[in-house]
Amino acid sequence: MKVLQWIGLGVLATALAGCAYHLGPSNGERSGARSVQINPFLNKTIEPRLPEAVSHALRKQIQQDGTYKLNTSNEGDIIITGSITKYERHAVSVRPTDALTPLDMRITMTAHVIARERTSGKVLLDRDVTGHSEVRSGNDLVSAERQALPLVAERLAINATALLADGTW
Repeated sequence: MKVLQWIGLGVLATALAGCAYHLGPSNGERSGARSVQINPFLNKTIEPRLPEAVSHALRKQIQQDGTYKLNTSNEGDIIITGSITKYERHAVSVRPTDALTPLDMRITMTAHVIARERTSGKVLLDRDVTGHSEVRSGNDLVSAERQALPLVAERLAINATALLADGTW
């Protein structure tokens, strides 16, 4: 009899534990029920090629997340616009033989992201979002930074998509 009680208790615990988790978006909407249109971002920095990297990463992340459908024909239910406001480099470590030359750098990019409904104009998201990555400069800092740009943009896109998909409106 004791074995049956333990089995029953295990089945009950498993059933109760499964009640708290569900698949799909956490914002209460059905997955893919609404579409997102991503407009090109404005670049308010002096760094070139940032808007393309951010737009590409954001499109890719929206598709991977699955909460919203990506709409490329300018008819999305939600329109995402924004501007890249900061692009900063900070030395994390310097070369042992030269205290002025960075060995490792942290690259940070900040964008002001705005998401609004097409029909009502209601603002769903309006805030600064940041992404960063660490870079080992080696002998060619420019090449190392160029290779890190997609990673920085991807981290920014992950943060923006999480705010859009899981945010409280």
